[in-house]
Amino acid sequence: MSPGHQALPASLSDEALARESVVAQAAIRRHRFVIIGLRIAVLVLVLGGWELSANLKWIDPFFYSQPSLIWAQIVEWIRDGTSQGPLWVQVAVTLEETMIGFLIGGIGGIICGILLGRNKLLADVFSLYIQIANSIPRVVLGSVFVIALGLGMASKVALAVVMVFFVVFGNAFQGVREADKYLIANARILGASKRQLTTSVVIPSAMSWILASLHVSFGFALVGAVVGEFLGAKQGMGLLISTAQGAFNASGVFAAMIVLAAVALVADFILTRLEKRLLKWRPAAF
Repeated sequence: MSPGHQALPASLSDEALARESVVAQAAIRRHRFVIIGLRIAVLVLVLGGWELSANLKWIDPFFYSQPSLIWAQIVEWIRDGTSQGPLWVQVAVTLEETMIGFLIGGIGGIICGILLGRNKLLADVFSLYIQIANSIPRVVLGSVFVIALGLGMASKVALAVVMVFFVVFGNAFQGVREADKYLIANARILGASKRQLTTSVVIPSAMSWILASLHVSFGFALVGAVVGEFLGAKQGMGLLISTAQGAFNASGVFAAMIVLAAVALVADFILTRLEKRLLKWRPAAF
């Protein structure tokens, strides 16, 4: 071997690195299986304890129901429908209101956040009014929307828009303000216009902030739609919960909550996949 070339230590050889990689991947798989097992164990423990406590009358099933009754209620809704109609119709109505409110509030929040983040005069003028609007309790706004827009879809969409807008606006605004100043300065030196700075530097820098807010705000949109239906509606999961509450049907309330949770989990999974696809450049979190 020539003096200019030295052998790598055994710990850094290709075979050793390959073995270390296999061991690490196996450890990651074991950890994943352990987490899944613990999650299932916690779920079984909670549901089993709840069922046992209700059967032994440690808690009153009339007020707190029990897992078997909740499951029976879901099966009944799927098989026979609800008092408002088929279950899938109620889910579809709430999901439609949520999606429309999410899109309008998200797009509006992104546009306003970028505009005010890039224009100090606009930010100084409108910041006070945005703070005042954001401080108004959402339930009060829901009541106002029901009175002004009626019991149809418009009032629920309006409340969902409000729930989403301020979350997305705040993150978009902060993301624009946190854009790398040195990168902006270099782009200006290279002759980039203000529009090019916004589209090619600022918005990509703020994209992680914006996507994070969109990830969270879908849940707020769903809450807005359900609360709006709870205050007054003709169809939807919120009305289903309100009807079950009025009939002192605890199983119906919990069953509707589980259906909504399933919808939210599916939407969260889709948004997570979309976020990973759009942010492939970001290093993976450990």
